[in-house]
Amino acid sequence: MEGFNYSRVSEFVLLGLTDSPELQILFFVVFSIFYLMTMLGNCLILLTVLSSSHLHSPMYFLLSNLSLIDMCLSSFATPKMITDFFAQRKTISFDGCISQIFFLHLFTGTEIVLLISMSFDRYIAICKPLHYSTIMSQRVCVELVVLSWTVGFLHTMSQLVFILHLPFCGPNVVDSFFCDLPLVVQLACVDIYVLGIFMISTSGVIALLSFLLLLTSYIIVLITVRDYSSTGSSKALSTCTAHFIVVLMFFGPCIFIYVWPFTNFLVDKILSVFYTIFTPFLNPLIYTLRNQEVKTAVKKNLNTQYFSLRKTAP
Repeated sequence: MEGFNYSRVSEFVLLGLTDSPELQILFFVVFSIFYLMTMLGNCLILLTVLSSSHLHSPMYFLLSNLSLIDMCLSSFATPKMITDFFAQRKTISFDGCISQIFFLHLFTGTEIVLLISMSFDRYIAICKPLHYSTIMSQRVCVELVVLSWTVGFLHTMSQLVFILHLPFCGPNVVDSFFCDLPLVVQLACVDIYVLGIFMISTSGVIALLSFLLLLTSYIIVLITVRDYSSTGSSKALSTCTAHFIVVLMFFGPCIFIYVWPFTNFLVDKILSVFYTIFTPFLNPLIYTLRNQEVKTAVKKNLNTQYFSLRKTAP
């Protein structure tokens, strides 16, 4: 990092979510439970899809990759936030701060493209069922996942190149529980207000356009199944509604934070909790564990493991 940024700042101070000792204890317990359940839930889904041959289909391949990204997104800042609740002075090194920005935009950018890919998969399955196996081949699924990570990497590098060339020579207090671009940019020792808004708002515009694309795909799917039986239409409506809730919880905070940067930091902190903690927790519940095939496979795997443990027990 030093090769790109000649900064006198060696560390940043994180203010966290609250100064109240009572709330810090409460948040420690709540977020520890959420983080543990997020990791266990997504790990269970990932292992279930890998070990169940009848789940080796495009939809579940994309879902397993979503679980992997959610585990990463939940881990780039949450463990440090949890341990910082008991720290008198919450600090992070300059390199650590830059790393958080890198991983945040890598995982969110990747998840945005993957959610669009999953929406495309459902659109093909419902609107063009006869061509589904041809269009959504194994090769196409792998290409979509590779595209997701590639877009996420290119996006985060564009943000990183911008911030690494800024001079940080004094202010080092970040009013959040992790480093994010709108917060760190304001600590630079040069006036980059206009350029900063342009660079940061680019992320918000991308999120907004992606959200509108996803919304359009859901509407098309619902219109397509409208003429089906009432049972099929009701099931599609329930599925799309559940998926849309998670999409809204993920994209809503991103759009608000990045389309209108440098606004209300308290609101930004609350919204950041949603897409870094709550959304990764809800994704396995909404996308996968509501699915009967996955629930059956999970129960089968758990029963198999239980009986195998009983046989090996003395």
